[in-house]
Amino acid sequence: MFQGGFKLSGTLARRLLLLILLVVALVLGSVAVIFAWPQPATASVSGTVRDADGPVAGALVRVQTTGNHTYTAADGGFTVEGLSTAESVTLVAWAEGYIFGWTEARGGDIDVDIALHPHNTVDNAVYDWEPSSNCGECHPSYAEWQRDAHSQAAVNIRFLTMYNGTDVDGNRSRNSNYDTGLPRTRNPEDPYYGPGFKVDFPKRDGNCAACHTPMASKLDADDSCGWNGCHMQETSDASDELPDGVSPNEAVGVAAEGISCDFCHKIGAVDFYTGTLLPDPEMPGILSLTLYRPKSGEDLLMGTVDDVSRPLDSFNQLHGESAFCAACHYGVNDTTEIYNSYGEWLESPYSDEETGETCQSCHMPAAPRLTSRMESLVQTAAWLENASGRTLPAGLGDLADRAQRSYFVYPEKGGLYRELDQIHIHDMPGAGDELFLRSAIALEVSAEIDGGELVVNAEVTNTGAGHHYPTGSPLRQVLLVVRATDGDGNALPLLAGDLLPVWAGDFAGEAGQAFAKILRDTLTGEEPTYAHWRLVELVEDTRIPALATRSSAYRFEATGGGDAQRGTKATVEVQLLFRRTFQQLQEWKGWDDPDILLATETFEVEIAPTAP
Repeated sequence: MFQGGFKLSGTLARRLLLLILLVVALVLGSVAVIFAWPQPATASVSGTVRDADGPVAGALVRVQTTGNHTYTAADGGFTVEGLSTAESVTLVAWAEGYIFGWTEARGGDIDVDIALHPHNTVDNAVYDWEPSSNCGECHPSYAEWQRDAHSQAAVNIRFLTMYNGTDVDGNRSRNSNYDTGLPRTRNPEDPYYGPGFKVDFPKRDGNCAACHTPMASKLDADDSCGWNGCHMQETSDASDELPDGVSPNEAVGVAAEGISCDFCHKIGAVDFYTGTLLPDPEMPGILSLTLYRPKSGEDLLMGTVDDVSRPLDSFNQLHGESAFCAACHYGVNDTTEIYNSYGEWLESPYSDEETGETCQSCHMPAAPRLTSRMESLVQTAAWLENASGRTLPAGLGDLADRAQRSYFVYPEKGGLYRELDQIHIHDMPGAGDELFLRSAIALEVSAEIDGGELVVNAEVTNTGAGHHYPTGSPLRQVLLVVRATDGDGNALPLLAGDLLPVWAGDFAGEAGQAFAKILRDTLTGEEPTYAHWRLVELVEDTRIPALATRSSAYRFEATGGGDAQRGTKATVEVQLLFRRTFQQLQEWKGWDDPDILLATETFEVEIAPTAP
């Protein structure tokens, strides 16, 4: 019966107690059995890693998918401890400049030989790139890459309309004559569809392809004339020594994949400008990359996993470092820095080798690809294994292993379950991912009455981006919009505080702050200019560096010019918005990217205290 609480009958209570005791006994008994389970015998394995010329010193030898590894001595010899004598494992060897070598072994084996073969170190510019769909047959990351902006680099509508000077329907702005040094004044009566590189330089191709469509040509990766596309077409046509520029408009087939699987996994090194930590500003994208494209009939793929037992694969530490991103995420026009996400990371606390994080830490984080078998039993088995410090019986051990691991090759294709820190997602969230954008920024707002004025304080903090916020294209901006209204919904007059600039579009003139990089056209004086391929100069950079805070205060007239009634309340609404581009440019081009609401605060403030 119910009487001040729920009471169990004596019979029900006894039955429940017996059930609890039974469960406890079963659990303790199971744990005792597991802890006492006989452990398999182990022993060491010894051997030698060799290439065609003899022993290889300093080679990594790893028990595949485990942390158990060692390095070869000067004579190429190695010893790996703690291997089962009952079951064989795969030992994988690797050294700089070689593809993987491997063999099967079990505890107690001696004189084990692992052969290494060097990979090609000469780039074959006429290599035929493999379509990324080939990777999709085995790799779950292919579907992720399809969602990633890199896969859209060649077909991105914003990129193409800016390159060609068109809107989304293909309407084109009139040529500007900018290339002559005497740009014509735009006639307000002429239809205008926004700026475009080809509107300013109709006979040149520019260097956009060096980053957006690096597979659109068979040119050498260091052919500066061709990839920079600075020569007029007539000059290239009249010379046997000057190559044609590479136009993003000519990207077809595999080249239309933009930044493909095959392209990234053939990057061997990034070349930095002498004496600096940045690429040569005159060598964007592919021009600052060392590629290892093999000759016909061969292949080479490099990545971050150092124990792959697959022919013609190799490990490359660069693929897990921020430097891997530098060539395409640093751009300079003449002497003006246009974008520099990599350099911003270098200057931030995130680049600290001891405590920092790489670009990949945020944009390619480790992530499990769960299977239906990863249920509560799996987690329980994992806990038992960790608690006991002993290997669980066959079956249970396998389940525990799966709880902590995932795969980057489908199991039915021979994929092995690996530690999660080896499994990196490939959809690389960025400026198009709302949740990702929100996760890196914080808004704090407070308000108080000071005399007859309402004071609103706002703080915007870059809490999670390892570079400025926003970063990348200078078309991006973040707007802080501060509004205060009375009880009837009328806007309270702003007495002090920043106003949003004219370029903020429908928010222009409202209280708030703009976080953006503003450039001016040095020839025409246009400000802000959207044509970053022209000669430009920096006007201001109000973006928020990593872990920095921007504070602002706004004072509103709270009484409406008279004494406020007791109990009157004002409503404060503060919004933080992300825009991918300036509103005017978006209207010209016909882009349909909506504002992204990053954060918002709405609350009421009592203007005059209520009578006691």
